Amino acid sequence: MTHYERRSRSRSRDREHQPARSFPAVTGAAVATNSILLAQQAAQDKINRELFVGNTPPGTSEMLLLQFFNAAMRRVKLCPPTASPVVQCRVSAKFAFVECATIQDANNCLNLSGIPFLGSSLKVSRPSKYNGPFVPSKTWQELTGQALPSGVVDPNEEKLNRELFIGNTTPEMTGEMLMDFLGKAMEQVGLTILPGNPINACRVNGKFAFIELRTVKETENALNLNNIPFMGAMLRVGRPSKYNGPLTKHGNWEDILAKYMSGELVLPNQSGGNATTAATAAAATTTAQSAENVGFTSRVVELKNMLTLGDLENDEEYQDIMEDTKDECSQFGSLKSVIIPRSGPGATKIFLEYLTKEDAAKAITGLAGRTFDGRKVLAAFFSEDKFASKDYS
Repeated sequence: MTHYERRSRSRSRDREHQPARSFPAVTGAAVATNSILLAQQAAQDKINRELFVGNTPPGTSEMLLLQFFNAAMRRVKLCPPTASPVVQCRVSAKFAFVECATIQDANNCLNLSGIPFLGSSLKVSRPSKYNGPFVPSKTWQELTGQALPSGVVDPNEEKLNRELFIGNTTPEMTGEMLMDFLGKAMEQVGLTILPGNPINACRVNGKFAFIELRTVKETENALNLNNIPFMGAMLRVGRPSKYNGPLTKHGNWEDILAKYMSGELVLPNQSGGNATTAATAAAATTTAQSAENVGFTSRVVELKNMLTLGDLENDEEYQDIMEDTKDECSQFGSLKSVIIPRSGPGATKIFLEYLTKEDAAKAITGLAGRTFDGRKVLAAFFSEDKFASKDYS
């Protein structure tokens, strides 16, 4: 046996006695973690390639919007002449989402914001879930040097012109309550130009709120609601701080209410003879009056849905209700008397007699629509003659 053969056999025996080498195994947990990371990266990549498209007109189809965006990007050389950077589109009622082929395509597509489309000006921006870096962009008008066609309003500017700040709200006031109350108040005194509630949305935030109206004109008219009483507070109505448009001449709620009560319905921000007629002003009142009493006014207010028969049984509780009612309702004006019948056809109703019709109207505006023990309060004018004869039916 040669020297090299003996060394080879010796190394073989040594390897037989050595423990086998092992390589780290890929565990199931590691594979799962890696899959999650890849899925998160894919989801984030999709978000970075998506864009929100606002102010889409009714009837917009997905295919039409997709083809329109691709053609517009080719026209201004935001992509190669034959490319289709927008690959997918989802359309909802008033907005849409488009998905681009690459993140760079999405960055370029931001420059389409403001582009005219079927009589509207589209707003193109990142979706709310986007948390990537800010990418500077131009508007379509800046990019092309073309102004918006006549009659087409920039969606950002148009929305700002339709928003109002509501100050001095209380925690009990919800967005739905504010929309209902302010909308009905506008309808009552002829501040609307279309049928129905003119307020589209309301965002409440502690001691203030923002409302969005359906038209710019009705937003200007709604400024006349300033100082309107609601649920024990005098609401402050004005433009939001970011508004930089022209100053709109308007009055306060007291001014408008006085004109309405006297039959003079020309609004401070209306010129000429386009005054709203009394019939239109009274078409939908905040007082929840019956049909035969529409347009009727009085110094006496009737409140319903505040009490139950059980509330009137105990003498001490009855006196507490009487005192609370006087304290609460005196804030609307000079309160002459409060009548709360404990039996008969007027039982569970509350009658407020004010010194003037204007004070009674303020009480109705401030009380109608409130909730009391889960019940919605109804407030209406009541006949002075019936009140004087103690006919509370």
